[in-house]
Amino acid sequence: MRRNWTAPVLGAVLIIGSSASASDPQKDRLREERLIAEANKIHQDAVTLDSHVDIGGARYATAEQDPGIENPRLKCDLVKMSKGGMDGVFLAVYVGQSPALDQPGFKAAHEAAMVKFEAVHRLTGQMHPDKCRLVTSPGDVRKTVATGKRAIMIGVENGYPIGTNLSLIQKYYDLGARYITLSHSGHNQICDSSGPEQPMHGGLSEFGRKVVAEMNRVGMMIDVSHISEKSFWDVIKISKAPVIASHSGCKALSPHDRNLTDEQLTALARNGGVVQIVALGSFLKPDSPERRQALTALRQELGFQRGARQDRQAMSAEQHEQMEKIYATYQERMKEIDAKYPTADLKVFVDHIDRAVKMAGIDHIGIGTDFDGGGGIRGFNDHSEALNVTVELLRRGYTAKQIRKIWGENLMRVWREVEKARK
Repeated sequence: MRRNWTAPVLGAVLIIGSSASASDPQKDRLREERLIAEANKIHQDAVTLDSHVDIGGARYATAEQDPGIENPRLKCDLVKMSKGGMDGVFLAVYVGQSPALDQPGFKAAHEAAMVKFEAVHRLTGQMHPDKCRLVTSPGDVRKTVATGKRAIMIGVENGYPIGTNLSLIQKYYDLGARYITLSHSGHNQICDSSGPEQPMHGGLSEFGRKVVAEMNRVGMMIDVSHISEKSFWDVIKISKAPVIASHSGCKALSPHDRNLTDEQLTALARNGGVVQIVALGSFLKPDSPERRQALTALRQELGFQRGARQDRQAMSAEQHEQMEKIYATYQERMKEIDAKYPTADLKVFVDHIDRAVKMAGIDHIGIGTDFDGGGGIRGFNDHSEALNVTVELLRRGYTAKQIRKIWGENLMRVWREVEKARK
């Protein structure tokens, strides 16, 4: 189905997956090569989708941050997607949460969202229309993949920009958005967020219930990643369509606030929805005390603060340049911390897939990396390494049909059902 496929270097997969025995390394290598060859075929035949990738603001899809080249600052770019056999991604129109739940705050959030909508449209319509296409339906995904282009979809990460204006849901849909994450880190006007804060609404607010109904009416997928457990149960109870968790893990394996309990996974399956397993190390495996201490010290040294991603919206060019230098330093120092205090790897990532399959069933699992928003693990650090996931799934006994479901079929099924449920 896919054109322009570039097979990854064999050794890169062997390093991750080899179970070579000392008895007959030649036989083991041949067995591994056959496994990788089979995985390559499955990977080429699958529609491979990532439901959550973050993007920058005004600089994204410009010469300063070009996703059309192999960009060392990005884990997701069109070259890495091609190398890894990735067909499509949902790019996140992310807006950070502010305590200002008032009209000035909502206005600023909407304006920040529009900057990112414009960036995605610039990528697909002006910079690289020969390499990618803005896609707004599951059928268009397949058509786009058949032409050899990458399918670019849009998700809105945080319902904060909606403010109290329900008509913005339709506006975002018309701009290409096909899901909205109801909250981010911090409560908003729609619902309570996951995390240690005291509840604001006790789940969905009254306005949040109207948001769910309007998203059902429009045909917008409801994303329950980031929201509190009580908010989750409220959504499951009232939504007339299946929902998604665009980038979450399994709480039974890692007790992070952002992960879903076994009961939530089972409920998602009953709802007909899908959980997209995240490739973010701290969600997949708890950090050791030593790693947490090293991370805290590094962030304090560099002046990183919670919410800094949103603060960058108002930065001057000089401030942006300074932040880029600090971020580059942070990335280099993070490599040292990762080497000294390893976090999750590909095997742990697939452990979460295994757990989700056990609780929700094979028809309700997908992949949402959170690349360029914190995602990236050993063995699956960017989209060029996507084949490694297929190899590990095959190694664990998943069939070609099951792997195709995980890589994209399940998400597209939910998308179609949400479209059918709209009024």
